[in-house]
Amino acid sequence: MEDSGYTKVSCTFYDELEVLAVSGKISDISFLDDRGAHSRIRARIRTLFSTEGVEYLKTDSGLQIRLDRIAEIDGKSPWPTC
Repeated sequence: MEDSGYTKVSCTFYDELEVLAVSGKISDISFLDDRGAHSRIRARIRTLFSTEGVEYLKTDSGLQIRLDRIAEIDGKSPWPTC
């Protein structure tokens, strides 16, 4: 999938991701992978981080997902920008 630039997610959605990371709750995560294919996993969010201006979450299995590629977590859809 060609990278068209990162779109920042809302501050509210980011805060919800932080709560999930701290709680250790297993979540249903739907997202677009690096090829642009729709993927769905059940995982714990271990940490949130950014590198080179792009924000990611890292799951307990080590999978890293760009926040702007998340379609839904636990039935909640993100919306762009703070």
